[in-house]
Amino acid sequence: MAQAEMNVTLRDATGKGVARKLRANGQVPAVVYGKGMKPCVISFEPKALQDAVSGESGWNTLITLKGAAVLEGKVVVLKDLNLHPLRRTMVSADFHAIDLSKKVNFMVPVVPVGKSAGEKEGGTLQVIRHELEVYCLPTAVPQSIEIDVTSLNIGDVIHIEEVAVPDGTEIPFDVNFTVLTVKGIQEEEEDEAEVEEGEEAVTAEEPAAPEE
Repeated sequence: MAQAEMNVTLRDATGKGVARKLRANGQVPAVVYGKGMKPCVISFEPKALQDAVSGESGWNTLITLKGAAVLEGKVVVLKDLNLHPLRRTMVSADFHAIDLSKKVNFMVPVVPVGKSAGEKEGGTLQVIRHELEVYCLPTAVPQSIEIDVTSLNIGDVIHIEEVAVPDGTEIPFDVNFTVLTVKGIQEEEEDEAEVEEGEEAVTAEEPAAPEE
């Protein structure tokens, strides 16, 4: 599991005005929360977070906080990051403090491995779930969940109960949902036709514009 360190500054004041001043000074306002602790408001430099989560683990990177006495050595993961809609600069962030000795839920990307037999016959591999929720220790989060698709033919489906994960890792689910499938050309055309029919139905139901 990837780990990084990040310097943060503890702040007392909150509010939109304070947040604007922080961003004007090159800082990002954020909150650190977790079980058994009072939420703490902090600020950090955008580049520090970019560097911390730029590796393969992304948001699942374990970040050790530095620089603020009350949070010194606290391990967190990034839970939410708000970006400016136009400039795409960081606006605010939320961090979740975690206990390394207790299992937690994480989202992990799905990575198909190989080329399916169905694709070689003209079919298309469709990944329905690009991420899966796993439950494991923070130090044992897999960087990805690899699924070997080489033996899949057109029409074959991989359900969640068939997905293998490392020892000590669980995938919580109530319904045996589809993770990925291989579709043939005819199926794709039928799906596209259904979408077009749905769009036409919506258009037909729209009321006519009143005459002037």
